[in-house]
Amino acid sequence: MPETPAPHRLVFCTVPDRATAERLARLLVEESLAACVNIVDGLTSVYRWRGRIETDRELLLLAKTRAECLERLTARVRSAHPYELPEIIAVPVTSGLAEYLAWIDANLDLDEEAP
Repeated sequence: MPETPAPHRLVFCTVPDRATAERLARLLVEESLAACVNIVDGLTSVYRWRGRIETDRELLLLAKTRAECLERLTARVRSAHPYELPEIIAVPVTSGLAEYLAWIDANLDLDEEAP
């Protein structure tokens, strides 16, 4: 029997400050693109940008969503994010508490035709 693709996604997104984190988290939840967004403070990112090694303090957003919301969530983050190239990485959730996953489903706009 072929394995069914996992419908839920955990989306990682870094932001430069607390105000941006709270604004984006609230936006995604208000628009039902994510059921929940955790804000993780105290992150230090080391990365290469335009040929230089950079080190910055950032916050990490962890958004709980589903595959069918991912395209709209990505577009919304890109339009509201201050970075030229925001980190938006989605990984499949392969297992989880069934009641929690159902709660995620109940708090998302699963209409793929929504703007």
